[in-house]
Amino acid sequence: MLRVYFTSDDLARVRVAAAPDPLWEITNSFQSLAAGPRGIPGFAAWRRQVRLGLPPACAPLAVLLPPRGYSPDFLTPDLRGVFDLESALDTVLSTSRDRLRTDMSKLAAERPGPFPAGARALAEGESGALRRLGTALRAYHRHALVPVWAHIRAHVDADLALRARAMMEGGTERLLSGFRPVLRWQPPVLEADYPVEREVRLEGRGLLLQPSFFCVRTPVTLADSNLTPSLVYPLQHTLGGPALAGSAEPLGALIGRTRAAILEAVVIGRTTSELAGRFGISRPAASQHTAVLREAGLLLSVRRSKSVLHTITPAGLALLASAPGTAAPAGPFVATLKPQLHRVAAPHRC
Repeated sequence: MLRVYFTSDDLARVRVAAAPDPLWEITNSFQSLAAGPRGIPGFAAWRRQVRLGLPPACAPLAVLLPPRGYSPDFLTPDLRGVFDLESALDTVLSTSRDRLRTDMSKLAAERPGPFPAGARALAEGESGALRRLGTALRAYHRHALVPVWAHIRAHVDADLALRARAMMEGGTERLLSGFRPVLRWQPPVLEADYPVEREVRLEGRGLLLQPSFFCVRTPVTLADSNLTPSLVYPLQHTLGGPALAGSAEPLGALIGRTRAAILEAVVIGRTTSELAGRFGISRPAASQHTAVLREAGLLLSVRRSKSVLHTITPAGLALLASAPGTAAPAGPFVATLKPQLHRVAAPHRC
C-alpha cells in the first residue's frame, strides 16, 4: 500500500503535468517490455514490433531498468514542465556524481550477481559511460516510442480533459477524488495499491501528478523521499493494437496521417509554430495542412498577436469521434485549463 500524506499547503501545490514525460515513458515501457506478457496487457503487437530490430545501443538499459524492483531515480528527474527529449536528456546526463553513486549503489545492492563494468563506470560519472547512456536512451526512444508518440499524446490529452473538468467543477478536492480506482483520496491521505508498504509525507512541498501511457496497474513514485514528490499514474485508456503496431489509422487513410494527427492536436488548441515543432515539419507545411482542414470546416484559425491559434470545430470533433481507433476528443476548454492544471493548489520504485 502507498500512502501520500497532505497538509493544507500541499493541496495548494498539487500540479498535473501538461504532457507525457519522455523519460517516464522510456522507463515504464522498457520495464514492461522486459517483463514480457506479464508487462503491458494488450500490447502484444507493439511488443513484437519493438523487440524486432531493437538497436544494440539500447543494451545498457537492461541493467538500469529491470522488469521488477528498483530503478535509479536520476533517470526520471523533475523536468519542470519542459518535456522535449533533448532537454530531458541534458538533465539526466548532468546528474551529479554523488547522485549517480547513490542511485547506482542501491541498484547494485538489489541486483543479483556481479555489477557490469559499464554500470560501475556510470556510477563514477565517467564521460564515456554517460555518452553511452545518452545514446541508449535516444536509440530506444526513436525505435520504440517515436512511432506511437502521437497516440500517446492523444491519450494523455484526453486524460487531461478529464482532470480539467474535475478542477473546473470542484477544485483540487474533486481532482484528487477523480483518480479512482487507481488512486483513492481519503483526506488528508492519497492511497494506492503498491507492491510494497510505502509512506510519503509531502510536508508542504506539494505533489506532481504525471500521466503515463505505459504505466500499468499501479502508480509509480521515486524511491528517494527527498526528491521532488512525484506520482506517476496509469491512464484509463482502451489499449489499441493497430495504432500501437504502427499501421495506418482509418482517419489517416481518409485525410492523410499528418492532417489526422494535426486534427487531434488542435482539440486543445495549437499555434502554427507548435504544430510544426510537434510533428517535425516546417511552418509553411503546417500552415498548408491547417488551411486544407480549415477549408473543409474541421478547424478554425484565429490570429493572436504574432501567432495563429487553431482550434477544432464541432465537425472536426464529430469526425474524430466517428473514426475507429482514435482517442476520445478532449474538448477545446482544456486549452484554457491546462495552465491551471499545472499549477493546481508492475514496475515500481521502492
